[in-house]
Amino acid sequence: MALISDGRFVEDAWRRLADEEALPKAGKVIVSFPRLEHALEVLGPMSSLGVIVPNTTEPSALVEALPRLGLVSISFPGFADGRGFSLARLLRRAGFKGELRASGRLVADQYSHVVGSGFDTIEIPDDLAERQDEEQWRAALNAYSMSYQRGYTGRGSILEARRRAARS
Repeated sequence: MALISDGRFVEDAWRRLADEEALPKAGKVIVSFPRLEHALEVLGPMSSLGVIVPNTTEPSALVEALPRLGLVSISFPGFADGRGFSLARLLRRAGFKGELRASGRLVADQYSHVVGSGFDTIEIPDDLAERQDEEQWRAALNAYSMSYQRGYTGRGSILEARRRAARS
């Protein structure tokens, strides 16, 4: 899997554990959602814990764990399934400050929406990374300076800009 951050392919510092793998005593690990409760009980402060969740997960199922999580990875089963964008916004509204990762078959054209929804990184399969190189992702990130949705990019929305202009 390729990891994209700020329009660049970067190395992943997190290790995704299979459900049958033992939990390590230290390091940055990502566990599946069914395994999260056990991992929270077992892992100590020397470990950084992340979880991968389906895009259908209710935010309330994660709220108690959010302060202990360094990463939440939301699965996108296909590029046309946008439920993960809503989940990301809801997790940010719930106060999650860690890394939000979109994981799945997303395309570069979706990058500004991914960032605007609160995601920090995107994880895509290697075959997709071969077809859409770093240059495409960087161009997609900078394609729009504003959007209609209020997002987490700090760029502001078109509607906010119009309101400011009307007051001037």
